[in-house]
Amino acid sequence: MRRYTILTLLTLTLVSVSFSHGESEPLFKKAPIGDDGRFTNLAGDLSHGSFGVRFPFIMRRMGTYFRSADGAPIQVANDGAFLRENARHSKPTVTWIGHATLLVQMEHITFLTDPTWSNRPSPVPIFGPRRFVPPGLAIDDLPPIDFVLISHNHYDHLDLPTLRLLAARNANTLFFVPLGNGDLLRRHGIVNVQELDWGQTAVYKGATIHSLPSQHWSKRSLRDDHKALWSSWAVTGDQRRFYFAGDTGYFSGFADIGRKLGPFDLAAVPIGAYEPRAMMRESHMNPEEAVRAADDLRAAAALGIHFGTFDLSDEPLDEPPRRFNDAAADAVFGEAGAWILNIGETREF
Repeated sequence: MRRYTILTLLTLTLVSVSFSHGESEPLFKKAPIGDDGRFTNLAGDLSHGSFGVRFPFIMRRMGTYFRSADGAPIQVANDGAFLRENARHSKPTVTWIGHATLLVQMEHITFLTDPTWSNRPSPVPIFGPRRFVPPGLAIDDLPPIDFVLISHNHYDHLDLPTLRLLAARNANTLFFVPLGNGDLLRRHGIVNVQELDWGQTAVYKGATIHSLPSQHWSKRSLRDDHKALWSSWAVTGDQRRFYFAGDTGYFSGFADIGRKLGPFDLAAVPIGAYEPRAMMRESHMNPEEAVRAADDLRAAAALGIHFGTFDLSDEPLDEPPRRFNDAAADAVFGEAGAWILNIGETREF
């Protein structure tokens, strides 16, 4: 109890959370809640395809163990030395750890998005999708992590074994989660948690963290659909503005975010897990939609993530980056503005 009190006081010292109650009109409305008391999307409930689409898909997932790793992303060596040194100087950098996990340094802060170091993120790990490429950086090689952003509670994005390791490694690390996800972390000993609704912000060491709309869903067990919220995130400061889409379908919210918070120096957008389209269309963007989303966000550069690390859907592992680059070349980004990193690669933005 004493440890919890100390961490709570430390959190209050470092973080100021704005709930936008009455004093000023929030930039974004709170997440909608349906008649059943569960969260929903701006467009209402999403379609996940018919049973005739979903059941064959699930059967194909059973063959994950036999799928080749051909086309998986390349990994480059990264011992973290530059990143640990850069934690003091804070050149704006992004490092792809794999899947939706990024290490970002900007505004003299260091943070992670949807950190997943597990080999099989799944409620039953022996049956989960296997990791094709190891994480681009060992946890022990990380610089001190100021905070973590979690987009939603699916196992490949909210990976409790990883979060427990990060919390044990540094008791000061703060975990930002959408509404309804805090209790899950606390039950597993992660107490330095802040829950935010869409439109709420937190100020951390001068940077502003924005919880923003996305178009997705949540589920970790048989009966908890939509009980916890999903979000995208932005981190903005005097020098740089960064956007993390998490996991989302394409929706009008990107343009709204771009108008109100853009332009962004870098937008990380998911480009994988989009086939079959009849099942994935409303909750996962394809590469062309990801380019369009980054354009809506008024991003100077678009970073493709959420592909190739795990076998989550039907498209070939190497198809998302090819389609992303082709779409970007025909859009405002061109080759220079569309980023596909190797796993472990660090790039300045």
